[in-house]
Amino acid sequence: MSEEVVLLKGNEAIAHAAIRYGVDGYFGYPITPQSEIMETLMSEAPWTTTGMVVLQAESEVASINMVYGGAGCGKAVMTSSSSPGVSLMLEGVSYIAAGELPCLIVNVMRGGPGLGTIQPSQADYFQAVKGGGHGDYKLITLAPASVQEMSDFVVLGFDMAFKYQTPAMILTDGVIGQMMEKVALPPFKRRRTEKEIREQCPWATLGRPESRGPNIITTLELDSYKMEENNIRLQTKYARIEKEFKLHEEIDCEDADYIFVAFGSAARICQRAMEIARSQGIKVGLIRPITLWPFPSEAIDKYSTKIKGILTVEMNAGQMVEDVRLAVNGKVDVKHFGRLGGIVPTPNEIVVALKDKFNC
Repeated sequence: MSEEVVLLKGNEAIAHAAIRYGVDGYFGYPITPQSEIMETLMSEAPWTTTGMVVLQAESEVASINMVYGGAGCGKAVMTSSSSPGVSLMLEGVSYIAAGELPCLIVNVMRGGPGLGTIQPSQADYFQAVKGGGHGDYKLITLAPASVQEMSDFVVLGFDMAFKYQTPAMILTDGVIGQMMEKVALPPFKRRRTEKEIREQCPWATLGRPESRGPNIITTLELDSYKMEENNIRLQTKYARIEKEFKLHEEIDCEDADYIFVAFGSAARICQRAMEIARSQGIKVGLIRPITLWPFPSEAIDKYSTKIKGILTVEMNAGQMVEDVRLAVNGKVDVKHFGRLGGIVPTPNEIVVALKDKFNC
């Protein structure tokens, strides 16, 4: 059967992909610029077709705890929000990570801090990649740069969350969430039966035969030595994920004298900035991290002795730039250019910043 290609907003693509993946439940609360995710799910009414539960909770705190409960039962569950809403969820995210439960969280970033603006931003990088909530946990973090990837990363995010028993996040921004592009939707996937969930998720509360009683999922451990063991187990798993799962894209880096490093919508803008710079005789390439965690450090470092400088382009005050500097370890100069508060940089601004910061 031929694939179905439709014109959708990024937020709408998330919703359609979730239905087609066979997601068991979505729990969320509206906030601009991601409200179309829930609106599309409500409009599509998947509870009448696939059996998917779609529920507007009374708050972001309630929605993430509903996700916690659903994930504990082995269900494929998800939520979505935007920057300040995700901040409210972070306690629950930490609980889910500690419980080693799979789920998908979507953050369509807006400008801050505080309630901020409804305009796009990339200022939640630290929130996602550095854990955000309390404790030593990590989130698999995917950064789409197109509406197609918004759809694709629902599938990838859930697959990785279940593979590694850990929450995954799609960290996108209001540009990608609101823009419209053609999307090849994934094929429909049948929702798992209770029997299949028991077989595939033996850790879940439904996982044991009735004679043995249900599993109990808890993140409380009053014995400090056992708590340390739990943390060591988590860190061992995170090290395994870092070894096995890193994604990035490279464009015109082989002959480059300078490299842009950018993710999401900023990476798309950098592609045009590259064209402008090259037309002016400045050889520029682009590295786009797709997994923000695990961060593709090796892919960036391999160019560190071959180029004159790296410019990170972010819609924030400078967050990913820290990981780029760690990746190259002083072997090449790394500068940052960003716009704040919901302002999207132009390609020409990026080229001017490159020239100013590296005198090229």
